[in-house]
Parts: sequence; C-alpha cells; structure tokens
Amino acid sequence: MNQFIWPHKDLLDVDDLSLEEISYLLDSAEQFQEVNSRPIKKVPTLRGKGIVLFFAEDSTRTKTSFDIAGKRLSADTFALGKSGSSMNKGESLKDTALTLEAMNPDILVIRHSANGAAHFLAERLTRCSVVNAGDGRHAHPTQALLDAYTLRRQWQGKMQGKTVLIVGDILHSRVARSNIKLLSALGVKVRLFAPRTLMPLHIAHWPAEEAHDLNEGLAGTDAVICLRLQLERQTSGLLPDLAEYAARFCITSKSLSLAAPGAVVLHPGPINRGLEISAELADSPHSRILDQVNAGVAVRMAVLLTLGSRNDALAAACGQ
Repeated sequence: MNQFIWPHKDLLDVDDLSLEEISYLLDSAEQFQEVNSRPIKKVPTLRGKGIVLFFAEDSTRTKTSFDIAGKRLSADTFALGKSGSSMNKGESLKDTALTLEAMNPDILVIRHSANGAAHFLAERLTRCSVVNAGDGRHAHPTQALLDAYTLRRQWQGKMQGKTVLIVGDILHSRVARSNIKLLSALGVKVRLFAPRTLMPLHIAHWPAEEAHDLNEGLAGTDAVICLRLQLERQTSGLLPDLAEYAARFCITSKSLSLAAPGAVVLHPGPINRGLEISAELADSPHSRILDQVNAGVAVRMAVLLTLGSRNDALAAACGQ
C-alpha cells in the first residue's frame, strides 16, 4: 500500500500536508474500508509495533477509533489518560512524554487541552511519531481527514466547486480550523455561520467566507457541518440563552431544505440534539454522522500504517 516514502515523522496539522499526501491518505483509507467490511477485520501490517494513546482530555469516538485502528493493523495499543498518569501528581507533559518514549513505542497519539501540545512533544520525541488527536482549539487533523473522506464518498470524488457551511461554535473549534484548511485545499468553498461572540476575530485571514444569516449560508450549500457547542471552553456571557441559540443556529430538516438538492449534514460529535442539530435530522437519510464514525477507523488505520511503516521504508531505501 505504501508506494512512496512518507516525508513526515508526525501528523500535527493538515497544513503540513501536500495535495498528493492528502490524496494518498484518503486513497489508503478507501482500501481499509474494504478490510473493515471483512468477517475478520485484521491485517498483519503493523505487527510488533507499539502505539500509545495518551488522551489528557475525554474522548469516545477519537480514542476508540484509534484503538480499533491500531488493533486491526495488529499493533499493540496502550491507552493512558491524564487521570491514570503521573501528570495528576505534578509531572510535566514533557517528562510524561519522555518517560513514555523511553519504553520505545513507535507512535504516540495525543489529545491535550493546550494549543500546540502535539508540536511541543514532536520536537522533543525523536524516536517515535506523534499524531495530534486534538490540541486545544488549534487542530484536529484526523477529524478533518475523515470528514473530507466522508464527503469525497458522498460526492463520488468530485470535491472541486462544492460548498460546505460550517455552523456553530467556531471560536473554540479545532475541528472547524482543520476542516477550513483541508476542504479549501481540496477546492471546496467554505462558509461560516456563528454567533458574533463565537466567531474568531481573524476570520478575514482564513480561506472562508462569513454568512450573516442562516438562509444566506445555506443557499447552494452541498453539505453542512454542525459543530458541538463547547460550553466547557467558554467564558460567561458568550451565550446568555441556549434556547435563543437553538432557535437561530440549530440545523433542522426544514432549514436544510434551503440548501442544494441532495445536501447532507455532518457533526463531529458528541451531539447535543435539539441544540446544534434536530433529532429528526440527525436520524434522517440526510445525515452522514455515522458514516463519519465509520470513516474514522479507516482514516486512522491509514495514518497509523503510514507513520508506523515509515522507518521501515527508510531503512529499506538506505539498504539497511
């Protein structure tokens, strides 16, 4: 499956990737979808490799899909959370990571509340690859890849010229930031719609346009990505009334009818039904939410295999 030597030790952000590298990962994920449909969903490609899942923030979908992805590649996976590590005793992130690296894992997958945590570790860990599974409000590259994969399948590979509306808590969303970069790189037009208090100040520098009302945002839109309202990251006063938020920003079957024919809706989860997306729409044929979850395993298998086999490919190329 690896036809060229992957140039990156780590996967930290989507803007580190060229179009060729993005296509390579998405094409690899397509092959793993076939593996995941087999009665025995396992291949020996990373047998003997060790993957540490270090999640200092809570996670269901991302952590579980990385774990499943590693196991389906026959790697040994080891899960660690902040509550189960010495960080609760005052140990620094650097010392925790160096301790883990001393155990010689091949890949460290990290989720952390601090912006730049994955970059911080990648600069200091020389013997293992680092995968960013979400750092603060900064980046979530594998979520953007699986969203792009889901939409590429929906549109039968024709991404150029499509329009995606991202709605909700953009200010605190690493998912939005990574999706804006990746989708625009693939030729997708990105629109943003959010409460003024939840829209970043520097949006003018992003490859996206702002919609000033929902009707404007939905017009001609081929897909809508609803974002989770991250109340745990917000300071008081940003959203005085959740009912008012739902009335203006919750995507329903009725509002989706304003979009282009055949438009679909995505959500990175977890879903707050009736707040970000109506229960009816979340369970409708227009929803691709469970397709995203399914795609997450295949995309993360592609990422883990690419990084996990990189050193072997380099050694072979050098004749070692």
